[in-house]
This record gives sequence, structure tokens and C-alpha cells, in this order.
Amino acid sequence: MLKQGGGSIVNTASAAGLIGLPGGTAYVASKHGVAGLTKSAALEYAKSGIRINAVCPGFIRTAMVERVIDGGSISEEAMIAAEPIGRIGKPEEIANVVLFLCSDDASFVTGLPMPVDGGYVAQ
Repeated sequence: MLKQGGGSIVNTASAAGLIGLPGGTAYVASKHGVAGLTKSAALEYAKSGIRINAVCPGFIRTAMVERVIDGGSISEEAMIAAEPIGRIGKPEEIANVVLFLCSDDASFVTGLPMPVDGGYVAQ
């Protein structure tokens, strides 16, 4: 990207990278690390034309979420109840945000750990 004069990087963190969650210390710490890395790297590479952002998904219907539900850690109903928007997200909703962050429409966006979480962290 340095040789090409710029580009866009989108890291994947989690809504857990923006808040604390009891019982999830290691996971939360790792996702906060991604959010911090995103902000610092964005500042380091901004003048080189490289934009660096992150998506921070909430509950998204993925294999990981299915394993959590199947394992009994949290029920699907509890996940839905925790989401202000009233449903679990779809993978394509995350993909659409990533596409936006990589596009010229986001040319003035850098250093953003962006929640894509149905309003979860806004509570």
C-alpha cells in the first residue's frame, strides 16, 4: 500500500472491544487491543494515504454464535433481547459495512472502531 500510494484496511474486532463484559476478560482484552491497534495505526499511516478502520460486530448469526447458543452460555432469546434492534445480525450486514469502509465513500474515515451491533453498545 505504501508503494501504491494508499489503500484501506478494515480490522475485525467486536462490540466487546468497546465495552466490558463480565466473564469475558481475555476476549474483551483481545478485542480492545484490535480497537487500539486500529486507532494508532490509522494515525501512523494517514499521511501515506492508508485508512485503517475496524468493524465491531454485535451478535451476528455465525458459526461462533451458534456454538455459544448450542453450548448453553446464552440463549438465542437472550441475545435477541440484548439487541435494541430486536434481532441477531446477518453476516452480509457486516460485509456491507466493510465494503463501505473500503470504498471512496469513506475516504475521510480513518481510525474508527465502528460498532455494527444493532445498538448494543449504545445502551
